[in-house]
Amino acid sequence: MKGISNEQLSLNANIAAGLKVGENCSGLIGCTIDHGHCWLIEIGDNVVFAPQVYLLAHDTSTKRSLGYTKIGKVKIGDNCFIGARALIMPNVSIGNNTIIGAGSIVTKSIPANVVAAGNPAKVISSIAEYEKRIKKLIEDSPTYEKEYTMSHNINDIMKQKMCKDLDSLSGFVR
Repeated sequence: MKGISNEQLSLNANIAAGLKVGENCSGLIGCTIDHGHCWLIEIGDNVVFAPQVYLLAHDTSTKRSLGYTKIGKVKIGDNCFIGARALIMPNVSIGNNTIIGAGSIVTKSIPANVVAAGNPAKVISSIAEYEKRIKKLIEDSPTYEKEYTMSHNINDIMKQKMCKDLDSLSGFVR
């Protein structure tokens, strides 16, 4: 189809095969979705996927030795954020309002309203504790308005300012 990327075609093929995707989700085009068992994957509303997330509903590690492949549902609740290169394994549920850190390998279910990260992923704080820490960091760090982004045509002077400001610390953009 003219004007549609291979990634969009792949996402559409997964949806046609049974992948369940809620409203207002973003980033799925950059994910690897288990096409062979995509009907076992359910994604809630308002979920954001960072680049290169893997959603796997099967594990073939015992196929050669035992003749069986493990399969299980993957369910991601509403209002979740899944960090870059996170790997969600079969038989895992992620509760509503949960953040999964970048590079995490999620082998067990994660409850709602928490931040989880690591290999294997473990709960590291509540969302409330995390947001309290981030709010304090925002108060003590350089902050930038949306004009400081590519989508709002950041200019070279702004880029230089940002580079100088962030020489030895982190900042935040609105």
